[in-house]
Amino acid sequence: MSNRLSRRRYVAGTGAALTLGTLAGCSGGGDGGDGSDGSDGSDGSDGSDGSDGSDGSDGSDGGGSASDDVPSEIDEYLADARLYEGQIMDYTGQDEVTVAVGGGSDGLAFEPPAIRIDSSTTVVWEWTGQGGAHNVASAEDSESDFESGDAVSEEGNTFEQSFDNTGIQLYYCTPHEAVGMLGAIEVVEA
Repeated sequence: MSNRLSRRRYVAGTGAALTLGTLAGCSGGGDGGDGSDGSDGSDGSDGSDGSDGSDGSDGSDGGGSASDDVPSEIDEYLADARLYEGQIMDYTGQDEVTVAVGGGSDGLAFEPPAIRIDSSTTVVWEWTGQGGAHNVASAEDSESDFESGDAVSEEGNTFEQSFDNTGIQLYYCTPHEAVGMLGAIEVVEA
């Protein structure tokens, strides 16, 4: 009998959490892929169309796709960031994108850590309730200044920021910056 592992995943643009299952030790059947599609293959989908059906939805959330075309400024800033694997999730064409605050197995990451959006897109950071109290604060080299305020731990708390100007937005969690809770946004012309 196989052990069943679950992983929470936040779907950009919906603010909803999915619990995706993968079977430990199984192979074949397209249950994880080899990562050649730009994903890590760990959740059984490539995330590019949001339609794996594991949550019973019709997949119309418009999830992003992974890209290895990461601006050097973001790649350097996120070099020690948790969950960052040298890719940026592309959410261009969406009006709103959700980033989990308290992602990863220990709740000490932004998930996804790197995103690409169009100008005038709103980013919604949503707290998972994991990893203690967090906040969102722009880094010194960020194109814009933004901050969610004091660190909070309540699940479902949100902070929204619209980015009208193109450029690189860099941010961190003040209490957990030293352990790699970092994030970045590339804002491109719509």
